[in-house]
Amino acid sequence: MKLIFEKTSPGRKGITLPELDTPDVEIDIPETSVRKELDLPELGEVDVVRHYTALSKRNFGVDSGFYPLGSCTMKYNPKINEDIARLPGFSELNPMSQEENVQGAMKIMYNLEQFLCEITGMSAFTLQPAAGSHGELTGVMIMKKYFKDKGEDRRIILIPDSAHGTNPASAAMCGFSVKTINSCKEGEIDINNLKENLDKNVAGLMLTNPNTLGIFEREVMEIARILHDNGSLFYCDGANMNALLGIAKVADMGFDIMHFNLHKTFSTPHGGGGPGAGPIGVTKKLEILLPNPRIKKEGEKYCYYSNDESIGRIRAFFGNFGVIVRAYTYIKTLGAEGLREVSENAVLNANYLLAKLKDDYNLPYKRICKHEFVINDMNMPNNVTTADIAKRLLDYGFHSPTIYFPLIVHGAMMIEPTETESKQTMDEFAEAMISIKKEAEETPDVVKNSPFKTPVRRLDAVMAARNPILKFEKH
Repeated sequence: MKLIFEKTSPGRKGITLPELDTPDVEIDIPETSVRKELDLPELGEVDVVRHYTALSKRNFGVDSGFYPLGSCTMKYNPKINEDIARLPGFSELNPMSQEENVQGAMKIMYNLEQFLCEITGMSAFTLQPAAGSHGELTGVMIMKKYFKDKGEDRRIILIPDSAHGTNPASAAMCGFSVKTINSCKEGEIDINNLKENLDKNVAGLMLTNPNTLGIFEREVMEIARILHDNGSLFYCDGANMNALLGIAKVADMGFDIMHFNLHKTFSTPHGGGGPGAGPIGVTKKLEILLPNPRIKKEGEKYCYYSNDESIGRIRAFFGNFGVIVRAYTYIKTLGAEGLREVSENAVLNANYLLAKLKDDYNLPYKRICKHEFVINDMNMPNNVTTADIAKRLLDYGFHSPTIYFPLIVHGAMMIEPTETESKQTMDEFAEAMISIKKEAEETPDVVKNSPFKTPVRRLDAVMAARNPILKFEKH
């Protein structure tokens, strides 16, 4: 397929502007700011439309096929959420509006906070963080200020070896040192290793539950007790809340702080880097530290308020409002019983797919999983690797799962079918994976040289990472 610049035809136009009807006034523009030429492609409107429509058909998304991308929860997004978020009263809302003119929007934000409190058991939430990693950063900032206000200078955050990479990054950005806590042979935190690394310099532990292996931390309440006895805080990375809705509350497990990924758990298309929202929830003792401003209800009116003990403002305006509206719509549509059904089906689907694949692929942790599970390429014939399997899946019409993560599993493939996938789809995916295993035995070169049916064949991944070409240059 040609680039749009390669389709250009000199003299062609996509739009005709009317004659200028304003006075000809000289404006003193610095020479350095004046463009000599625009150098835009010259095409008709229909050519531009066809070009970008053709490009869109080459993209893969959850609306076009199965997207078993573990950890990122690339779930189907009900279209009613999009319709509601695009209502003019929401989509055209000016962020500088006075609060008396945006009472409807403030009501949605206030109510969503109450929903999240009910779902998790937390005392209060802020909706401001723009993504899960931003939520983590906000949560660690709260931890830091909590100890500062207590007159304690704790400098260490404990992170499990299976954690998302943003956990240690968020801690380091706040000036903390990071210590790794090992996993035990069951895929959970090694309690003895936790105790060995715990002292009065530890501010807290950041834990994903279920963890990135798709395994529930059965000793979570004991972990909370150990931390609290040390005066440390317990942080929950809520990236995997798709497994817990209506079933278990984070606060009941002993966590002090958590973040949600609204775009994962409550549906917003977030592939390609955005958009997202990562609300932070806290227990009562930390509520006063939440970012300014917050929303409160006085009678029938909603208003902003701030306090001096807060960590301050962490984002312009009030978060990614479009994502907030989508999440609110999702929760209101499903209700409490529907949210529980989401998690029950997500867990059922993951365990069904695990059972279909465990005889052909190695299962490092032979446990019932939650919403996702990890297999790997151990003992694959003819040196076929995880990367080869992921590329070959594209020829079968499926997006690949998350690969080579978590790092504690060599050659990992993390698979999350989500709650909306049918048994038929999962059977087809399982059949494709089993067929690839057979190809690895009988015709390994087919797997190693795939994909064959995609617009672009196998790329040099190392070259792409080290020398990316980020813009088109005419020669």
